[in-house]
Amino acid sequence: MRRGKSSIVVTVRRCLERLLRESAANTMMIVAGGLLPLLALIGGSIDVGRAYLAETRLQQACDAGVLAARKRLGSQAVLDGGIPAEVERAAQRFFGVNYQDGAFGSENRAFRIALDDQFSVNGSAQVDVPTTIMSIFGQDSVDLSVACTARLNFSNLDIMMVLDVTGSMRHTNAGDSAPRIDVMKAVIRDFHRQLESSKSPTSRVRYGFVPYASNVSVAHLLKDEWVTTRWTYQSREQMPSTRTYERNWRYVSGTRSSWTPQSSYAATYYPPGTSPEESLDSASATSSGTYRCEQPLPRNTVNSRDRLLGTAQYPFAGPTSGTQIVQTYRRTRTGDSFRHSLNNGVCTVEKQIETDFVEDFDRVAEPHFAWRYAPIEYDVANWRTEGTNCIEERKTTRITDYSSVDLAANLDLDIHTVPTADNPNTQWRPMYPRHVYARAFDQWGYGSWKVAPTVSSSTYAQVGYWWMSGCPAPARKLAQMDQGALDSYLATLSPAGATYHDIGMIWGGRLLSPRGLFAAENADLAGNPTSRHLIFLTDGQTEPYDMAYGSYGLEPLDRRRWQPGGPMTLAQTVEARFGVACNEVKKMNTTVWVIAFGTELNAAMTQCAGAGHYFEADSAESLNQAFSTIAQSMGELRLSR
Repeated sequence: MRRGKSSIVVTVRRCLERLLRESAANTMMIVAGGLLPLLALIGGSIDVGRAYLAETRLQQACDAGVLAARKRLGSQAVLDGGIPAEVERAAQRFFGVNYQDGAFGSENRAFRIALDDQFSVNGSAQVDVPTTIMSIFGQDSVDLSVACTARLNFSNLDIMMVLDVTGSMRHTNAGDSAPRIDVMKAVIRDFHRQLESSKSPTSRVRYGFVPYASNVSVAHLLKDEWVTTRWTYQSREQMPSTRTYERNWRYVSGTRSSWTPQSSYAATYYPPGTSPEESLDSASATSSGTYRCEQPLPRNTVNSRDRLLGTAQYPFAGPTSGTQIVQTYRRTRTGDSFRHSLNNGVCTVEKQIETDFVEDFDRVAEPHFAWRYAPIEYDVANWRTEGTNCIEERKTTRITDYSSVDLAANLDLDIHTVPTADNPNTQWRPMYPRHVYARAFDQWGYGSWKVAPTVSSSTYAQVGYWWMSGCPAPARKLAQMDQGALDSYLATLSPAGATYHDIGMIWGGRLLSPRGLFAAENADLAGNPTSRHLIFLTDGQTEPYDMAYGSYGLEPLDRRRWQPGGPMTLAQTVEARFGVACNEVKKMNTTVWVIAFGTELNAAMTQCAGAGHYFEADSAESLNQAFSTIAQSMGELRLSR
């Protein structure tokens, strides 16, 4: 081994010495010695350049994937921190389109996403890019990895939610496990949580609510000078009267036979709703039809004579104090009387014979009271403590041309004008159900409307206490809300009442207006404009009742915006005014969203919202998707590093 080594050393030394003496060979050896470093430099540049291109493309694909995921996620509140399957699929699809498997000769492509506690979607992507020249030097591949994050940011937002809380909201949609109103509350909570988690530290997000049915509860938001202290209601007042009746019948002499059948015939049958009585009063309609005895009776031949026997007076202390007058009479009757008896569709004519039949009786006249039912003015200065917190609308007219509405004459549709104490037309009127009586329907709903004042001892219906007239939960002005405040407010919402869309839209606009009742509170923040949105959610079509006491009084009697028998039905009137109010809201540069939950959209709703801003939701899932789309439109989708 030592001898071999010495021989090699000697040989190398001799070669070097020869190279030193032979200059012609120097150049060749120098070039050969520098070739390997030059090869490493050129090959490394090629491999590094390809890796750089791959990394740039990988970053773009990562960004595309998280942006797609965040957009697909919308406002869904993923409580367990997991990514829904459809969101994962969207992310992987966009990543794969932007960085295809095998691009740049790469291998082991991988992309993963996760949701952080701020509802941002975080992504990471890895890939191995094989080398070519550098593999000669032991570097077989370049391992690349990038990170990406997408978040939904919100600037200043004012969101007014106009919510249908009518009786049908207690129903449950097919496939859902909870009533509509509970589903609505849950989706709103998720929507709120999403917005609060995504807003920037310097932004302001405020929420307002207008629950509506046949009216709205807003009196607590109004200043004293915005509400009139005197107002006229369809009411009643007590007035003195006399009641006369007969009593104490006493037999004296003569004969009176029992009622005996004389003849019979088939009664006339009227199907349900077609008899003369039912055609005049729909409340008396039956489900089985009506029989009537319509053949004329024989003429009565009774001769009746009354003779006064005496008069007495007594102190009276009934509902109205005074004097009771009792007159004693003797009545003598002779002749024949006829009547009909109806049984199982058969009319029987019966006869009674009286021969010098004499009776004594008392005719009593005593103080009584009656009611005068009429429009009556009341002092309502104590409306804050006596009223229901619902209001009657201010001055309006029966509009004939809805394409050109004079807001000065129809202040109920004016969402900006602030009332003044010197102009009662601009002021609202408190609702007083205890003052209102449906002239002339009794407490069971039988009767018919009478516009003219009526005197009666009957008690007419106080329809302000009926289900279709209920006052919903109080509305809430725009304000920032944490989760606890939202939960407390949503707990006040309960389903009751009938569906009047116009009053909800009117007051949603008023509470959102930056130049109306709360202009100072709703103004844009300095140097940072506010994006305004009104979300109108209903589960039913327009459903007014003429018996309801609502924001326009008793409509068949007050006739402020509608008159029975006019060119439009009450439902058409409500929808037309809804359209006018919606247009006034949109003039404020406000985005209106309409959601039909468990019902179909009608033309008034779609025209109000406009293309791309209305939804039909028939389940909790589809309602959540509607709110998700709205949240995406409100926010700005951004990448962050």
